[in-house]
Amino acid sequence: MIDNSIDRGARVYTPLTLRMYDWYVLGLSNRFAWGCPTRKILLPFFQRHMARRHLDVGVGSGFYLANSTISSTAEISLLDLNRNSLDATMKRIKGSNPRCIQQDIFQPLTLEGNVLFDSISTFYLLHCLPGTFVEKQKVIVNLMRHLAPDGVLYGATILGDTVNHNGFGRVLMRAYNGKGIFCNREDTLPMLRKMLESLFQQVDISLHGKVALFTVKLAKNL
Repeated sequence: MIDNSIDRGARVYTPLTLRMYDWYVLGLSNRFAWGCPTRKILLPFFQRHMARRHLDVGVGSGFYLANSTISSTAEISLLDLNRNSLDATMKRIKGSNPRCIQQDIFQPLTLEGNVLFDSISTFYLLHCLPGTFVEKQKVIVNLMRHLAPDGVLYGATILGDTVNHNGFGRVLMRAYNGKGIFCNREDTLPMLRKMLESLFQQVDISLHGKVALFTVKLAKNL
């Protein structure tokens, strides 16, 4: 059974919205609402940390993988609750023969065997999940159990009201939180840091506009 608050955030990704996603979310919104240009900031960040055995969580339209150079020896896995997002991403990187996992990320990963990843990306995932960072921590715990000892988990998330959104951002925040697409009004940079530092020995966070970019390594024993 999938929690309805989780499903609301996932089912917005229809074939139609996915066709508009790159232009509206990654182009218009990232630049003018969130102050974090995709091609200047987010895409290089994604590419810099992607390793050979990679898991992309919350795949969206597949833009980041489709615009990255993927080695012929890479092992790419995709995890998302929404089948439309998985299908769209698979089509964009079909030459890499990705493995797809459709599930609720609040549940332990359903992977055969002891699969460990060199890198795990979570771009624009956390601000779409229900609850505060206290509740969202469960998602990071589920992912870190499949992170190689020397692997990196990294991502980007839009912060809440305390970062003083501009007019465009406030309109989007109000609309998206009202519809259950976002749940991030209480997400702050100190809370994100506290959550990640409780789980990892090495935490690096930078703020670009209204977006927090983070990398974490060396999981602590839970």
